[in-house]
Amino acid sequence: MTHTASLKIDDKEYPLPVIVGTEGEKAVDTRTLRATAGYVAYDQGYGNTGSCESKITFLNGDDGILRHRGYPIEQLANHSDFVETSYLIIYGELPTAAQRKEFGLRLRQNAVVETQMQKILEGFPTSASPMAMLSAMVAALPAYHPQLANNNFEKDLKVFDQATAVAISKIRTMVAMIYRYQRGLPFMFPKQELPFCDNFLHMMFSEPYKDYVSVPEVTKALNLFLLLHADHEQNCSTSTVRMVASSSSNLFTSISAGISALAGPLHGGANAAVMHMLQSIHDEGDDGSRFIAAAKSGSKSNRLMGFGHAVYRNFDPRAKIIGQACGTLLSKLGIDDPLLNIAQHLEQAALKDDYFISRKLYPNVDFYSGIIMRAIGIPVNMFTTMFAIGRVPGYIANWHEVASNPKGRIYRPRQIYVGPVLRPYVPVDQRG
Repeated sequence: MTHTASLKIDDKEYPLPVIVGTEGEKAVDTRTLRATAGYVAYDQGYGNTGSCESKITFLNGDDGILRHRGYPIEQLANHSDFVETSYLIIYGELPTAAQRKEFGLRLRQNAVVETQMQKILEGFPTSASPMAMLSAMVAALPAYHPQLANNNFEKDLKVFDQATAVAISKIRTMVAMIYRYQRGLPFMFPKQELPFCDNFLHMMFSEPYKDYVSVPEVTKALNLFLLLHADHEQNCSTSTVRMVASSSSNLFTSISAGISALAGPLHGGANAAVMHMLQSIHDEGDDGSRFIAAAKSGSKSNRLMGFGHAVYRNFDPRAKIIGQACGTLLSKLGIDDPLLNIAQHLEQAALKDDYFISRKLYPNVDFYSGIIMRAIGIPVNMFTTMFAIGRVPGYIANWHEVASNPKGRIYRPRQIYVGPVLRPYVPVDQRG
């Protein structure tokens, strides 16, 4: 079936092409509207604008569907792991055994952060934001790996595999370094023989003369957390990566910009906000009942964090997965976390209450991810850096789509100017 559209302005009609995605998504192509009619499409925040065509992730918010390269997130969560899913997102297909081995080897060989780069971290006050530290260190990678950061798509695509391994592996190491630096602990070198998540836990929690002992349940929970955050279509930070990449910026610079966007409390900082909310409820001796009543009354100080989503109008499929994993982890570790009890009470109450149902305020992935991080031993101020580790594969895949598109152009949104009209300059001695 052929779809067509037209826009009528005054007495003139302007035909507009219609683009249909592989999952049936339809978009009116307004790219020629300014040239043909002298108009631009106004869409504040780009909430109803398709900024690109992408083969990476399909998201249907109405039906609660999330797929990476066609694979449902539920199947990946049950059968895959973070490294394999990263390969899928970046390269488009699940790896063969040989490809998986080679990819893992590249990650292990690029885990060490250079000594000179450590000095960048040590130049920060220990009280600095971990995300500010991480963004700065990633932004510095082109200085230490100039052969991988040419700001030239043709050259950068030739070294893409190596740059990808550096980004994924070193960002994980940087997060562990930031954690230890803020606590006055010596840095721990990565161990090549350890799997990705175990290596991270080793760098985070090993003591000077006592290595971290792997706990299978913890490793599995961390793997799942990272996998569930690996990509999520055109969110704020991923769109930022694509925008910066469109100027022909290298992979590391683009990722650094994405990390800066992720740092905001309305994006990557949401899971920390959930923990602050749950802790506040607990400190007040409430099981969540009073908090829900206050939230329904419109109290801004009692906003229910972790519910609702900018895209999902149904249950976030990642929330179902991580919610179950959260209970399993705490049970196996023998942890009776009162915040989990409050979270479960809030979830059940909200899912049965018409106030929340009518507003489609379902739990999202942030609602339980903070409790998993807390059980693993990650402090709240490091939550968003953990999100960043997980999201790097998505940033890389989106950068690659921009870099390998021969018809790409620099992102340049338009605006509707609403400021003063033309007026003459007034000398300072004549200004009232």
